[in-house]
Amino acid sequence: MFDELRDLYQEVILDHGKNPRNFRRPEDATCLAHGNNPVCGDTLVIYLTLDSDERIQDAAFQGQGCAISVASASMMTDILKGKTATEAKRLFEGFHNMCTRDDFDISQLSDCDEDAIDRLVMLSGVKEFPIRVKCATLAWHTMQAAVSGDEETSTE
Repeated sequence: MFDELRDLYQEVILDHGKNPRNFRRPEDATCLAHGNNPVCGDTLVIYLTLDSDERIQDAAFQGQGCAISVASASMMTDILKGKTATEAKRLFEGFHNMCTRDDFDISQLSDCDEDAIDRLVMLSGVKEFPIRVKCATLAWHTMQAAVSGDEETSTE
């Protein structure tokens, strides 16, 4: 069972890495940020279109990076559509903790969208490979910067 689940997660990540969703530059983006992972050279630009209530109407990205970095950006842009900036920040915190903390308990995210959490769990396996954590979280750090009005961020 565990091997089947791991294989499914790997398949989803590879699919998003090879066929990224929302890989484009929207004309009406209201905020953006450039993200850089100097360890491996991944670079992303995250574009968000927020309405007057700070709800994310559109999310997209451009850039280049490893399969994990691109897959994470692809999955993130799908997940964020329709969320508020506050919900997006909460998902970032949860995902970051999921990828970095050994004592993380998924029930800590019971206030978040269950489907989003299920999808993010697929990427949390990077915790076993600490150097890959920055690849998986680059898009999320960059989204956080965009929402906060910062135009640049780095995983360093």
